[in-house]
Amino acid sequence: MLYIRSLLCNFLFFATLGIGCIIQLPVALFPQKVTIFYWDKVIMPIALFWVHSIGGIKFAFRGRENVRSSNVIYACKHESALETYSFTQFAPTTTYILKKELIFMPFFGWAQYFYGMIPVNRKGGASAMKHMLSEVKKRTDKGRPVVIFPEGTRCQPGTTKGYKSGIMFLAENLDLPVVPVAVNTGLFWAKNSFLRYPGTAVFEFLPPISAKGKTKEAFMSELENAIESKCKELNAEAVEKYPYVEKFLAK
Repeated sequence: MLYIRSLLCNFLFFATLGIGCIIQLPVALFPQKVTIFYWDKVIMPIALFWVHSIGGIKFAFRGRENVRSSNVIYACKHESALETYSFTQFAPTTTYILKKELIFMPFFGWAQYFYGMIPVNRKGGASAMKHMLSEVKKRTDKGRPVVIFPEGTRCQPGTTKGYKSGIMFLAENLDLPVVPVAVNTGLFWAKNSFLRYPGTAVFEFLPPISAKGKTKEAFMSELENAIESKCKELNAEAVEKYPYVEKFLAK
């Protein structure tokens, strides 16, 4: 039954996104706020409906008091594709920093471009950092929150691949608070897995952290400790409630 539900969930989810990307082309002729509304309020709610109703993955949103509608950078743990698809359901109009190669994917990449995603050349060095800073400032000046995955890639639940200092660079130069976000999504929608395991995927928004007056080491340590310690709690909670997902948790 798990295989059949996962097959249906994946088919309907990605079919919805695919159709959404095609329709995006004429939608792009209108002001960008129309594109943002189109994805945040129309396409993603439909796509995530399949995840919930067929895949059995529910969403829990915690720490609402720490969510801001503007002038904020979200530093989110990255375990699963769910973060990239569902974040705007909790924090509307949020845009992401992503590797620039994704923008050139036909239809899917174009949709991300029109939404206002921020492509970054990971191997671009100092010039890429300056470009990222400029683009993030443009978005935040328009009142849009920005999400960055500080590890730069997806990680198996219970592990980390090291937090990159780009988040410190942005927070310090833009004088914006950083809201850490912990998740347990990788236990239900695992990286490179076809199967979708039922359960509650939690997004927990933690108290904001400021870079002002802190060394890079102090800020990065505070950020990593906040996210990783909360993820550990969320993982333990999920495994206790749904023992079958323990196999995705690093030993």
